[in-house]
Amino acid sequence: MRPLKILILSFYFFPDLSAGSFRTTALAKALKRQFKELELHIVTTQPNRYQSFEAHAESEEYAEGVSISRISLPRHRSGRLDQARAFFCFARGAYRIASRDKYDLVFATSSRLMTAALGALIARNRNTRLYLDLRDIFVDTISDVLRFPLSITITPFFRAIEHWSISRAEKVNLVSEGFRGYFEIRYPNQAFSYFTNGIDAQFFKPPKASGKEQHTQLPLIALYAGNIGDGQALDRVLPLLARRTDGRITFKIIGDGGRREQLILALQKACVRNVEILKPIARDALIDEYRRADILFLHLDKLPAFEKVLPSKIFEYGALGEPIWAGVSGFSAEFIGRELDNAVTFPPCDAEAALIALSRLRLEDCSRTNFLMKYSRDHISDAMARDIMSVMNG
Repeated sequence: MRPLKILILSFYFFPDLSAGSFRTTALAKALKRQFKELELHIVTTQPNRYQSFEAHAESEEYAEGVSISRISLPRHRSGRLDQARAFFCFARGAYRIASRDKYDLVFATSSRLMTAALGALIARNRNTRLYLDLRDIFVDTISDVLRFPLSITITPFFRAIEHWSISRAEKVNLVSEGFRGYFEIRYPNQAFSYFTNGIDAQFFKPPKASGKEQHTQLPLIALYAGNIGDGQALDRVLPLLARRTDGRITFKIIGDGGRREQLILALQKACVRNVEILKPIARDALIDEYRRADILFLHLDKLPAFEKVLPSKIFEYGALGEPIWAGVSGFSAEFIGRELDNAVTFPPCDAEAALIALSRLRLEDCSRTNFLMKYSRDHISDAMARDIMSVMNG
């Protein structure tokens, strides 16, 4: 009798730098840790999250019951056409690879919906069970981001894909409790779980000596690390905020994305001198940068769709002792207020409100031991792995 086998579809996987990569990599380890006879086939892409960050990975890997197939993509930035072209390349390759084998369950993790749809298609054609992990409400997002009349033209198409994909799944995990109202109303007969993002093991290591003065020496360093895209809208808040804090705060931005050039132009137009933009760096080095910072900065655009999300960055920031300064609303703001000490929020894209929030921040490190224990990635991944196996064996 052959061992049980799961196909894992994820556009990002180790050694890529993204929330999807960290999440899926930890989940795969948890599945093998708990169910040693289980076979995993991970179909993903060559590292491509940021054009300015390169990491080598083999196209095919196999070790201890885990096989990884990485699909090469054409070089792309974060424009919508580039993203569509890259996904089509991934989908075509993944479908071809998946057609060669037999699986007991397909697991697909998806932020922009289409990996979920790909998983649903493969599960249907291979006549197997499907478990979806949704990290965003794509239909909600595109209806907010795209301009009229394109939004009302294209949204029904994606809503139909969403309905077909979710209806095909035995179970759907939602990464944010803020998604509950949207999905449970539309899909009352679907089974949902809520396994969030979490805190990776690197954040539990004792900190190295950072060499910083404890939030006393001006200018303070406010660090943002991550994607510089439409969703972050840094170009809409940072120019004015940086000008108003010149001499007191230096903003360090580590990342890349589709709006990096717009951010640079907006800063130049505002004659800002206290913002430094750096390329993405490896995760261990990034954690060192977090610990050298005086303040950890976060920002999302002012859109209704983003009121439901729970950014993975909150877990990384919250794992550390540094003060947190976040331009978020809705569920993210509620979560920060409930779960994190020495963290303030302000309405997105509102520099004046950001300055008021900053005045309420204690410029000192704090212990967040309870948060670390509650949202350990290993604990969350172990629980999610058991949930996936219960669906496969159900």
